Amino acid sequence: MGKPTGFLEFERAERTYEPVETRTKHWHEFIKPLSQDETKTQAARCMDCGIPYCHTGCPVNNQIPDWNDLVYHEDWEEASLNLHSTNNFPEVTGRVCPAPCEAACTLNIDDVPVNIKTIECAIVDRAWKEGWLPPQPPQHKTGKKIAIIGSGPAGMAAAQQLARAGHEVHVYEKNARPGGLMVYGIPDFKMEKDLIARRANQMQAEGVTFHCNVTIGSDVSAKDLLKSHDAVLLAIGSENPSDFFANAPGRDLDGIHFAMDFLPQQNRRVAGEPIAADVQEITAKDKHVIVIGGGDTGSDCIGTSIRQGAKSVTQLEIMPLPPKKENKAMSWPNWPLKLRVSTSQQEGAKTIYSISTTEFFGTGGKVEKLRYIKVDEKLQPIAGSEGELHADLVLLAMGFSGPIEKGLLQELGLDTVARGRFKGLDADEQSYKLPGETNLFAAGDVRRGQSLVVWAIREGRQAAHAIDKHLMGKTILPR
Repeated sequence: MGKPTGFLEFERAERTYEPVETRTKHWHEFIKPLSQDETKTQAARCMDCGIPYCHTGCPVNNQIPDWNDLVYHEDWEEASLNLHSTNNFPEVTGRVCPAPCEAACTLNIDDVPVNIKTIECAIVDRAWKEGWLPPQPPQHKTGKKIAIIGSGPAGMAAAQQLARAGHEVHVYEKNARPGGLMVYGIPDFKMEKDLIARRANQMQAEGVTFHCNVTIGSDVSAKDLLKSHDAVLLAIGSENPSDFFANAPGRDLDGIHFAMDFLPQQNRRVAGEPIAADVQEITAKDKHVIVIGGGDTGSDCIGTSIRQGAKSVTQLEIMPLPPKKENKAMSWPNWPLKLRVSTSQQEGAKTIYSISTTEFFGTGGKVEKLRYIKVDEKLQPIAGSEGELHADLVLLAMGFSGPIEKGLLQELGLDTVARGRFKGLDADEQSYKLPGETNLFAAGDVRRGQSLVVWAIREGRQAAHAIDKHLMGKTILPR
C-alpha cells in the first residue's frame, strides 16, 4: 500500500495527451507522463484493502501494492527490482496493456482505481534513465541449448528467463527485427520501437542470440532444430486472420485488406525498413476508410489511417453499444463490459454499433462501397434496415483464427483447434510441453489463442520455468 489515508485525500489523476490536431501529424508517442511527485501522489492512493485483487487481475501477478508503497516512499530502484521480478517488459505493458489490474482494484468499486498502469510505466522509464537495468548474464552455463521460434512477447520473455538461468538460447524470427507484433503490429504512436530494440540489446548482452530473417519450416527445418537443441519452444503467435466475409459478394475486390497486411507496412515505413517488392502497398491517404472490427487492432487501423491522411474513417462493430457504466455487483473484480473510447477513436473516427456488412461493390475491380444491415441484440438482421457506405479502403480487423499452419506446423504434423490452441495441450499449463514430443514446447497465442501482450509475457515466463525444470530436474525460475 502507499499512504493509509491516501485514497481519501488524493483524487485519481490521469496522464494527459498531446492535442489531436498535433499528434495526428506524426508517428511518435503522444502520452504526457506525470511528474515524479505526481506519480508518488498516485501511488499513495493504494489502500490497505486486505485482499489485493489487483494481483489476480494482473496475468503476470505483479506485486502492485508493494511497488506502489516503494514509489510512495521514493525508493524507485527497489520498486524497479520488484516490478521486474514478475514482468520482463513493463515498458510495454505500461503503454499498451488495457490494465485488468485497475478493473480489479478495490477502489474501482467507486470508479477511481489506483492508476497502476501509469505508475508501472513511470517506474520502468525511470529505471532505464537511471541505469538500473544492466544486463544480467548468468554466472554459470548449463551446457543446454534451446531454440525459440518467434520473438514476440512470449518468445522474448522465455528467452530472457532461460538465458539468465545459464542456457544457450537461440531465437528465430522471420522478420528483420526481433519483437514480433510488438514491432510489426502495434503502431509507433502507441509504443516506439526503440523500447523493444533496447530490450533486445540487453538480452544479447545476457547471451541470447537472435536469428532474424529466418523462417523455420522453409529456411531452416523444424525437425533439424529438434535434433540439434535440447528443447524447442514454439512462440509463433496466432497470425491467421479471421475472415467472416470469405463468401460475401465482392470480397475479392481490390482495396479490401486484412488489418495485419496494413499495419506492419506503416511500421516498416517509420523504421525505414523496405516493403517487399512483391507486396502490394496499402495506404489510406485521400480515401474513405471503413474499419470492420471494434477491438484494439481496429483502433490501431483508425489511428494509422488518420495519420496517413484519410478523408474519413468509419468503424463498424457488429456487437451492440456497451453500457457506459458496468454493474459492479455483477462484474467486479473481473474485467467489465462497458463502453471504452480509444485515443484513436477520439481523433475523428465515427463508430457504428450493431451493424453487419453483407456485400461489397465496385467498378474496375476496386471497392467503392459496402452494403450493410443493422442487427438486434441477438445479432439477427433487422428487416428494412439496409444501407450503404462509401468505401475506398476496407480494413478487416476481426481477430485471428489461429496460427499460420503451412510450413512449420505442417512439417511437425501438429493439429490445431479453434483460435490456435494445440490439441491436447489446453489443460497443461504446468509443463507447456506438446504431447508425443520429448523436447517440444509451446507458449503464448499459439497455445492459448489470441490474447493480450501481458498474457503472452506470462506464458513465456511459465514456459521458461517448465523448460528449465524439464532440462535440469529443478528450477529457480519463477512461474
